[in-house]
Amino acid sequence: MAESNFIDYVKIFCASGHGGSGSTHLHRAKYVPKGGPDGGDGGRGGHIILRANPQFWTLIHLKYRKVVRAENGSPGSGALMKGKQGADIYLDVPVGTAVKDGESGELLFEMVEAGQERILCRGGKGGLGNNNFKSATNQTPRYAQSGQEGREGWFILELKVLADVGLVGFPNAGKSTFLSAVTSAKPKIADYPFTTLEPNLGIVKYYDDKSFVIADIPGIIEGAHEGKGIGLRFLRHIERNSVLLFMVACTEEDVSASYKVLLSELKQYNPELLTKDRILAVTKCDLADKERLSAIARKLPKKIPHFFISSVTGEGVDTLKDGLWEALNREI
Repeated sequence: MAESNFIDYVKIFCASGHGGSGSTHLHRAKYVPKGGPDGGDGGRGGHIILRANPQFWTLIHLKYRKVVRAENGSPGSGALMKGKQGADIYLDVPVGTAVKDGESGELLFEMVEAGQERILCRGGKGGLGNNNFKSATNQTPRYAQSGQEGREGWFILELKVLADVGLVGFPNAGKSTFLSAVTSAKPKIADYPFTTLEPNLGIVKYYDDKSFVIADIPGIIEGAHEGKGIGLRFLRHIERNSVLLFMVACTEEDVSASYKVLLSELKQYNPELLTKDRILAVTKCDLADKERLSAIARKLPKKIPHFFISSVTGEGVDTLKDGLWEALNREI
C-alpha cells in the first residue's frame, strides 16, 4: 500500500547558529604604529524560523528532514568590521501547526494565522570586539567577547486541521458520504470500518456565494482517548473546529447511547471540546421506516439540535446545512 502524503506529526532536531567572536585587533598603519583598538563585533548566528504558509496542508516535507542547522555568525575583524550574520533558515508549516518541546511535550506556541512567523531557535549573539572595552584607564584592551552559543533541541510539530465544522462519529457512520454529498471532496467510501484514514476537507457552498469548510475526521471508537483504534491520532484535529457535527447511523441499536459514548470520548480527551457548539445528525435514514425514526427522536437529547438525513437520497441535507450555517454565525 502506498504511504499517505498526509503527515500531521514530525519530530525534528533544530540547532541555531553560534554567534561569531569579537575581534581583538589593534589599529596599525604606516604612520600609526600604536593605534587604538578597532576590533569589530562578531555576527549573530542564524535563527531557525517557522512560517505559517497557507499553501501547505501537510508536514510531509519535514518528515525526512530530521536535523536542521543554521549557519554560524562570522567573527569580527579589524577596522571595526562586523562579522557576517549567519543565514536564517525558514521552515514553512501549515496554518494550524502546534509546536511542542520534544522532551517534555510542553506546548510552546501555535501557528494560527497565514504569514505568521515565530523564531523556533534563536541564533547566538555575536561577541563584542575590543573597541567596546576601551576606557581612560585601559586604552588598548587586548580582549574581546566570544560569541554566544545557539540553541538546540528536539521539537514536535503537530498539525491540527483548520475547519469550521468537524464531523465526529463511529466508523461507517456515513461521514464520508455526507462530505461527498455537500462538497466537491472525493473521500474514499466503502462499507467497512476505518475507510477514512486521514482527515478530508471539503468546502460547502452556501447561498449568495457564502461557504464554510467541513473536516471529515477518521472514525472514533470507544476507548479512542486511551489510544484504541486510530482515534487518538486524529482527536486533536477536532480542537480547531468551531462546530462539532456528531453523526450516528439510525442503524445503531441505541442512537442516543452511541452519541453519549462519542461525547464521553471527547470529554476524556479534552473537556474544553464540550464547550463548542454541537449538532447531531442521524444518518442513513433511507434504511429505516418512519416508526423507527420516531422512536429514535423520542430518546434524543433535548438540548442539542438534531437532524435526520440521508446523504444518498438528499433527505434533510439542505436543512442540516442551514443548521450548520446558523450555528457558525450565531452571535456569542
